[in-house]
Amino acid sequence: MSKLLRLSSLCIASTTSLAAAASPVLNVEDVKKPQVVLISFDGAHDLAQWQRSRNLAARTGARFTYFLSCVFLLSRQTKGEYRAPGKSAGRSNVGFAQSKQEVVDRLEQINLAAAEGHDIASHACGHFDGGKWSKADWTKEFDAFSTIMRDAYKINGISPEPAGWAQVAASVKGFRAPYLSDSKGLTGALHDKGFAYNASGVSRGPELPKLDDGMMEFSLPEIPEGPSERRVIAMDYNLYVRHSGGEEKLGDADRFSDRAYDAFRAVFDKQYAGDRIPLQFGFHFSLMNGGAYWRALERFAGEVCTKTDVACVSYADYVKQRNEATPVQTGG
Repeated sequence: MSKLLRLSSLCIASTTSLAAAASPVLNVEDVKKPQVVLISFDGAHDLAQWQRSRNLAARTGARFTYFLSCVFLLSRQTKGEYRAPGKSAGRSNVGFAQSKQEVVDRLEQINLAAAEGHDIASHACGHFDGGKWSKADWTKEFDAFSTIMRDAYKINGISPEPAGWAQVAASVKGFRAPYLSDSKGLTGALHDKGFAYNASGVSRGPELPKLDDGMMEFSLPEIPEGPSERRVIAMDYNLYVRHSGGEEKLGDADRFSDRAYDAFRAVFDKQYAGDRIPLQFGFHFSLMNGGAYWRALERFAGEVCTKTDVACVSYADYVKQRNEATPVQTGG
C-alpha cells in the first residue's frame, strides 16, 4: 500500500472513531488528511541528475515524476528518426544524446526509476513551443514520442531490450507541455490519446486538480518569494530568471538557494497548517545558479517528505489513488 493511500485510510479510520465517540473535545474536523507534495523534473536528460534524484527519493521515501523529452533517447546518428510538426527531420530545441552509450545509460536510469515506483511521463520530444499547434500537430508529436519510446532499443541498435521495457513505454500516461504552453489543440489530442493527466497549467496559488472529461488537470502554483513576496511559478527556471535574469551568478548561489527554500517551506507550512491542498514543485536537470535550486529541493524534501503525515508522491500515483477513492459512476 502506498504512503498516500495508507495515510488516507488512517485518516478515515480516525474520523470514524472520533464520530463514534462523540467526544466533547475532538470532532471529525480535527483529523487532517495527509499533505500531498508532487515533485517533478522536466526534460530528464542529465545522467548525474537522474542518479541524484533517485538517491534523494531513496533517502526521503518520495516518488517523483520525470517528464521525459524523447529526443534524449536519440543520438546524433539516429536523430533523423524525429520530425517535429513544421520542422525538418533531426531538429530539436534541446539537442539530442551525444552518443549511443549516453542513450544506453539513460535508458538504464529510466528502467531503474520505473522499477523504484517513479512516474515516467511525457514532455513531448523536441521542446518546441506548441501554443499554436493544431490538434493534428500535437497528435503527430505524441505519435513520435510513443514510437521513439517504444522502439528506443531497436532504433539505437541496443541489445538486448529488457523484458519490462514495453510495459515502461506503454505506461506513459502523463504530460507537461514545453514552456507550459497549453492550447485547445493540445487538450483535444491528449483526450484522444488517452492521457490520464495534463500538468501544464499555472494557477494563482495552490489549487486542487480538476477533472476534465476523465483527464486530471494540474497547475503549478505561483508562490510568494523573496523580500517583497512577489509571486513566481514554483519551478526552478522561473526562480532562476527572477533571481539572476537567467544568467549564472555563482557568487550569490547560496543566497538564491536560501530564498528558494524559504519560499518552498513557507507555502508548505501554510498548507500543512491549513487546508492541505496538494503542493506542486517543478525542476529541471540543469544546475541553474550552480545548483542552488537543487540544494533547496534536497533540503526541503529531506524535511517534509519524511513526515508521517506527508505524502511526496508522483502525479500518476495521485491520479490512481483519487480514482480508486472516487470510482467512476455509471448508469444502469
